Amino acid sequence: MTETPEIQLPEDKPLEIAGQIYQSRLLVGTGLYRDLMETGHAVEISGAEIVTVAVRRTNLGQNPDEPNLLDVISPEDYTILPNTAGCYTAKDAVRTCKLARELLDGRNLVKLEVLGEDKTLYPNMPETLVAAEELIKDGFQVMVYCSDDPLLARRLEEMGCIAVMPLGAPIGSGLGIQNRYNIRLIVENASVPVLVDAGVGAASDATLAMELGCDGVLMNSAIAKAKDPIKMANAMRLAIAAGREGYLAGRMPKKLYASASSPLDGTFF
Repeated sequence: MTETPEIQLPEDKPLEIAGQIYQSRLLVGTGLYRDLMETGHAVEISGAEIVTVAVRRTNLGQNPDEPNLLDVISPEDYTILPNTAGCYTAKDAVRTCKLARELLDGRNLVKLEVLGEDKTLYPNMPETLVAAEELIKDGFQVMVYCSDDPLLARRLEEMGCIAVMPLGAPIGSGLGIQNRYNIRLIVENASVPVLVDAGVGAASDATLAMELGCDGVLMNSAIAKAKDPIKMANAMRLAIAAGREGYLAGRMPKKLYASASSPLDGTFF
């Protein structure tokens, strides 16, 4: 009797960031919406538990006469993840993180991004490495936006970053996951969460990221720039869940030629 080979399925590990377990694997941004009311509604519908905010572009209380994002995205209900969007040097990024810590009552969880130039918004990895090292020494818990280079991703992890966030495509491009093989390599070699950050445009892009084994996806433009951001927020919530379930189920192997879904064994004609 031939023994059936044991099927190896991916391990279903929870998403844990900075010691906290999250049920949702969708992280969302707060920019580009028509108003704060739409921002709050979209975030709620998305089911996200981690919400990232651009400290240099968002009022978190530093401007008392302007609408405060925290009035619709309460720190009591969400993990507020300040990011360094708009920073082009390590010095500016570090300063921005320190400002965020003051505004958010000493919280140390940050998303680091240091950009290279305006046209592509690709990460400036030399400056990113400098900023990450300084922030980690200062007690910050750093989630880091990075290129899709598996070696650099590993280096950031070894430095002490608690999550690596390779871009799927340029920020705001909506091109989808253009570098699936590199992202897969990063996932296979990482022992910290890997989250695709940037490039998602459609729900299918989010599903693909999860099917590659990513621990989560961060997006903003894909929801905020949709014709109906509220519907898209719900679509992304479902897409993330479907992609994760598909990854855990283990897809069928690819074959070069056809294989009948109905076997001929035992047929009568």
